[in-house]
Order: sequence, then structure tokens, then C-alpha cells
Amino acid sequence: MALVKSPKTLQNRLASRSLPPSYFPDFDSHLGLAPMLLLQGVKKTFVDAAAARLPILDIEHFATAAGEQMVVRGRSGSGKTTLLHVIAGISRADAGKVEIDGVDITRLPEAGRDRFRADKIGYIFQTFNLLPAFSALENVLLGMSFSGGRADRARAIGLLEQVGLKHRMDHSPQKLSVGEQQRVAVARALANRPKLLLADEPTANVDPANQQQIVDLIRQRCEDEKIALVLVTHETEVAEQFDRVETIESFNQVLSNS
Repeated sequence: MALVKSPKTLQNRLASRSLPPSYFPDFDSHLGLAPMLLLQGVKKTFVDAAAARLPILDIEHFATAAGEQMVVRGRSGSGKTTLLHVIAGISRADAGKVEIDGVDITRLPEAGRDRFRADKIGYIFQTFNLLPAFSALENVLLGMSFSGGRADRARAIGLLEQVGLKHRMDHSPQKLSVGEQQRVAVARALANRPKLLLADEPTANVDPANQQQIVDLIRQRCEDEKIALVLVTHETEVAEQFDRVETIESFNQVLSNS
């Protein structure tokens, strides 16, 4: 399976053009080009039962290139899901910049973040989050409707066909296996042709026999549509397939200082 070039390859490509980093207004020295996703000075806290503020994220810098595929690893409770929620605009950062495709989503109101997320970001939830009263096809079509555009039935059917579920598209989630439900969630996340796909432990609830199929499916769809991928996982066998693997402890100063 052909996969996206690593950051090192991208750096070499730029170097061959003899263009200095300063040529690019948002040049990122790690990625070698302007990033699709950029976090700068991001902080996030939660308030506990005693009304004390607990720091969860303190990220000076984190970036991902357009089309890049990477993994974030870390122990349970280290803030990986919170990181994805902040990137997606589900949870708002207390401070800092979260820039996606040139737009700082921290400056958008809640409704604006919701619309931006529907248009630009795909999200694969660990627990699938499929609506039980709707069929697989309807779940994908509903994902399309959130962007405000017309639901593209042909694309929805095509996506379900690509994930091997065209013959099951009229079935509700309860009638699908866990692996099939995750494939519907992948199709839904790709419905609006996102620029960035966030995957939160996408193999955690899938049996080992289907784990590799889900990983291959996500990576191939991202490769085909030039989508940047940030995938959170505990699984060593999943992480080792990616050129870029970061531990959240390496860039979240809340953890490095604890």
C-alpha cells in the first residue's frame, strides 16, 4: 500500500528547490512546509469537584503537514482525547492558537466551530457514536447534513461500498458487528471530504482479526483523498506502521513537568 511521504522526505523535496524556510510565511521546521494543523501556546484546564483548576494541556508547539499521517501515544489519562477535542473545536482551548487549514478556530464562536468542524474535520470516535435509530446509510448522510450542504447520497453509498458495507447499508447499528460499526464510522468521518481526520483509539473496541483492516482502511482513504491524519492509539502494532509517532508526554508540558 502506497503511503504518504514522511516529513523527512518532504524536507528533502523543499531543500532540492533551494528555497529557505523564511520563504514560507508559516514554515514549520519539523515538517518542512506550512502545516495543515498548528497548535501554539495551547492550554486547557478542567475544574474539579473542589472548584480547583486542573491543568490538562500545555502545548508550546504541535504541527501536522497536509496529507501527513501520524500517531500520538500516551498513557491513559494523559490528555489524548482532550487534545483531539481541542483540535476539533469540541472543547475550546483556554489559551493559544489552534490553526487548521489557515483558520484559527479559537477565534470562532461555538456555532462557527461546529460549522468549520463539519466542513474541514472528520472525527472517528472510540465508541463510534452512531445513531441507533438510523441505518448505516442514514448515519453517513446525517454526517453530510451537518455541513449545511446537500447530502450526497451517491457519495455516501460509494463510501460504504469502499469500506465493504454496501450490502449492509440499510441495516441499523444494532444489526452490525463491532467491526462493521467502526467501518460505518470511518465512512461518516470521510463524508464531507475533510482536510484533517482525527481518530481516537479506532481499534480499541475492534477484535484483533479486524484491527488491521480498520487501520488499512483509514490510511488508504486518507492517502487517496490527501487527508492529514492524527491517530491516537495504545497499540504498539498499530503505531509502528507509521513514519511519525509522537508521545503526548513529549509535547504536553503538563506531563513533562509532573
